[in-house]
Amino acid sequence: MTEVRRVSASRVIDAPAETIFELIADPANQPQWDGNDNLGRADEGQRVHAVGDVFVMHNSNGNVRENHIVDFEEGRVIAWRPSEVGGAMPGHEWRWEIEPLKSGGAQVTHTYDWTDLRDEKRLVRARATGADQLRASLDRLAALAES
Repeated sequence: MTEVRRVSASRVIDAPAETIFELIADPANQPQWDGNDNLGRADEGQRVHAVGDVFVMHNSNGNVRENHIVDFEEGRVIAWRPSEVGGAMPGHEWRWEIEPLKSGGAQVTHTYDWTDLRDEKRLVRARATGADQLRASLDRLAALAES
């Protein structure tokens, strides 16, 4: 049986796409909606604007990660690949896609893709990240965006 290395979850969030995107694109907001309970904090002033941007996140376990933006469309798509500070990207990606709806809300899809991950130390955690964790992030994001 082939191991599934790409998992997604989607839901409608009853808030403007711009509001939702801002909560994702500003890393200082991310610990508030993280469904993995992995993110500790990010310094203010790291709002993402383009492919090639890098933001730094302090994880809840004390590790510090650089997150390299690999796909970006303002208000619609943002994806990053984490790495240790100054290190190579081990091959996993977090992606958010936001589709504005006529209702004023948005269809939001969150994807974790570890197809290219080869770092044995990270495989256990990658395997433990499934649709439930992604849905938890979506639900927390919705609660923030809709309030």
